[in-house]
Amino acid sequence: MKASIASFIGQALLTLLMVAAALLLYDQWVLRPALSVGVVDVAEVYRTKEAEFTRILTQNASDEEHQSALRLARHFAQRLPVALDELPRDCGCLVVLKSAIAGASPRAVDLTPLLRRKVEGP
Repeated sequence: MKASIASFIGQALLTLLMVAAALLLYDQWVLRPALSVGVVDVAEVYRTKEAEFTRILTQNASDEEHQSALRLARHFAQRLPVALDELPRDCGCLVVLKSAIAGASPRAVDLTPLLRRKVEGP
């Protein structure tokens, strides 16, 4: 009888340990990433690039510099949607526009610098 009770307690502890480990893994891999939100200020990135292109095109620049600015603008226009699509995968979180957030959130991560680096690529 004592062996039966000890066996039962041992199995119960093992089951409890396995359930606790499963809950911990669920929390780390599923729940926490779902609760974190990445925010990105696309308008700020766009305004910065627009100012850069405007500066290049309005200064006394050569035709070659104008063509270079147009190539940069084309590259930016092609790269921005791709970079926005990559952000959720990179952070493992939901990504929303910064203007869609009404207040500060402790789980919000600003991904604007990452977006800037992605669109600056070669």
